[in-house]
Amino acid sequence: MSNKEAYITFCQSQPALPIFSQPWYLDAVCGAANWEVILIKRGSQIVASWPYYVKQKAFFTYITLPYLTKTMGPYLIPTFRHLKQEHKIFAELIAQLPKVDFFNQDFHASITNWLPFKWAGFQQTTNYSYVIDELQNLDQVFARFSTDYRNNKIKKAQQQVKVVTDRSLRELYDVSKMSFDRQDLSYLLSFDFLQQLDEALVKHKARKMFFAVDANGRIHAALYLIWDQHTSYYLIAGDDPALRQSGASILLVWEAIQFSSRTLGLAHFDFLGSMIPAIERVRRQFGAQQRAFFNLQKYYSPSFRLLESVKAFFSKSYY
Repeated sequence: MSNKEAYITFCQSQPALPIFSQPWYLDAVCGAANWEVILIKRGSQIVASWPYYVKQKAFFTYITLPYLTKTMGPYLIPTFRHLKQEHKIFAELIAQLPKVDFFNQDFHASITNWLPFKWAGFQQTTNYSYVIDELQNLDQVFARFSTDYRNNKIKKAQQQVKVVTDRSLRELYDVSKMSFDRQDLSYLLSFDFLQQLDEALVKHKARKMFFAVDANGRIHAALYLIWDQHTSYYLIAGDDPALRQSGASILLVWEAIQFSSRTLGLAHFDFLGSMIPAIERVRRQFGAQQRAFFNLQKYYSPSFRLLESVKAFFSKSYY
């Protein structure tokens, strides 16, 4: 049995494994041939896994995150999540990484011990997501929204739009792209890529689209929600710049939270960031709390490091 085949079986026994590390999700975002996984066993039992995605550019290969994959990193079964075991297992995982020029992954928030990676020469940056917990009590969740959101923006939006879920993926993509066009930013997500991922999510019953539409049929805002067995994720969203004043995007978040609680029975709603000040303020107004996670990097190639430094000087991203 190959590592991937063993990993598929392993994932079926681990309900806490995030959606971004599920084999079918990785097939969709990486391509089935472009990702691999390291497994650690104790006897015949798999106790840890580490999927990774390898890209190549010119003469360089590097491990990074594929589009729309917010975290990867190691996963340990619950009984091995204590320091003595973590130190040993993380060291074993690191030793099995393939030879590449550069490594860059965001680890899931459940990984709180990065010491073995420091000892192995990795650099760490702490990033933050924003998460709403205890979705079972929606009254309390709503009470933690800012006064402006509770009493003004959501009520205003409800008077101008209705929330529907039957518009097309193409329409959602177009609305999400508007937010980037408004800021004169490149939109790296292609529709073909999103469609490929959407097909996998639909097959596994793990996504829902929300649209705020007015009486004239205009889409004010759209939101793309995905989920695993414990958390729903605010993966893609956008609004029409000409219609932003309706507050429709705020209303859609509230609808997605209610859906996550009432229909899915989940306890957590994850905004998946952001570190951008203006977006961070919006997340806090929903009463979301910071959740720290680690970004780990390591340069194995001095040439790659030099190239990155030159490109950063000219404000260009390598990938």
